[in-house]
Amino acid sequence: VQLQASGGGLVQTGGSLRLSCVASGRTTSRYTMGWFRQAPGKEREFVAAIRPGGTHYAERVKGRFTISRDDGKNTLYLQMNSLKPEDTAVYYCAARPGRSILSVLFTEDGYDDWGQGTQVTVSS
Repeated sequence: VQLQASGGGLVQTGGSLRLSCVASGRTTSRYTMGWFRQAPGKEREFVAAIRPGGTHYAERVKGRFTISRDDGKNTLYLQMNSLKPEDTAVYYCAARPGRSILSVLFTEDGYDDWGQGTQVTVSS
């Protein structure tokens, strides 16, 4: 499946952004899909995932970010509220068919397809 992420930008601390990830090539309603991010000089890290049956979040974004999907539009979203400077990163969406097991849900190896990334910058 091909993934196209968008919605990044520059926002002040405390602001909000909504990222979108449009999938094409396959219907992703039964896919596990996730968001990862990579800050300058750091490794890519898990942010959130959605799979048939539920959602999962990294502790540092829990309560501030919400992952959702619109299967009719084959689109994944990440609503980000109460943004902090440490949320600054390139955000990537990812997907794999089926319901991933928990042990791979939080790892890059647990996903087959990746979008190109969208930059989020939070100013202090």
